[in-house]
Amino acid sequence: MNVRQPPTDPNDEAAREANSSSALVGDRLRVLRKKQKLSIRALAKLSGLSVNTLSLIENRKTSPSVSTLEQLAESLDVPIASFFEVDRNNLEVVYQRAEQRQQIMFARGQMEKLSTGMPHAGSEPFIARLEPDANSGSTPAAFPGREFVYCLEGQISFTVGNESYLLTPGDSLIFNTKIPHSWRNTASSISRALLVLCPMLAFDDLPEKYFLPENNASEYEEI
Repeated sequence: MNVRQPPTDPNDEAAREANSSSALVGDRLRVLRKKQKLSIRALAKLSGLSVNTLSLIENRKTSPSVSTLEQLAESLDVPIASFFEVDRNNLEVVYQRAEQRQQIMFARGQMEKLSTGMPHAGSEPFIARLEPDANSGSTPAAFPGREFVYCLEGQISFTVGNESYLLTPGDSLIFNTKIPHSWRNTASSISRALLVLCPMLAFDDLPEKYFLPENNASEYEEI
């Protein structure tokens, strides 16, 4: 059966090209910053740009101006062309020592990325470390996809729809994330979990943002 395709709008094409360019610059900025072992805050101090501006660029939310690129290039001591280079050397094997993992800090917790260096493949693994009473916020999250949680330490309560599940070490949970859900560390000490996020949406946002507390989803720091 043939499916009628909508006519191509030149404005849509231009928008797609702009989005593609923003994505490339944001990804390259993150790679170049990481190579120099700089946090976002450290680069902000070097470049004179705000942490929020850098975060928006890296998360593909804005396209930097030429003057902004010049500031970043000077701060990182690289040519501006470096922000438009396509990395064609996708790794097939990534070995990480514990101290080398990328850290994502947020209020009352942190996440460790386990897939840094690999291209996105629909699922992203993390280790979540939650302080006592850390929680996802007052508004349940919901997005197309799946989420897998395996409790390593402590006690984490998940509410999925109208049901609550208490996870202790060795317990696991997998669910359709279209169902409104929330989580809380109900232990009196640190809780840790292996987390695999599988959002079905395009990776316009970083997948960890689907787990971060609602007040930290737009502002957090990578180390």
